[in-house]
Amino acid sequence: MDQITELKKLRWRCRRGMRELDQLFGRYLDRRWAQAPDSERAVFLRLLDCEDDKLWRWFMGYEACPDAQLQELIADIGAMPA
Repeated sequence: MDQITELKKLRWRCRRGMRELDQLFGRYLDRRWAQAPDSERAVFLRLLDCEDDKLWRWFMGYEACPDAQLQELIADIGAMPA
């Protein structure tokens, strides 16, 4: 699959119905996905498989994610300037 098609599919998967999560995931795709190593991309794809309510609590800091790799990426995405 070419990069443009892959990015379109990822954007669709990033749509969560919560503006804050949509913006966070969109920011990652726009600023980091293209340069991210395969290992980080795999972690991001795992993050997209998580339930929205968990993602919300993790990104807003109400709970810590039990997975260290996911938590590291959550912190990196959350630290990206708006």
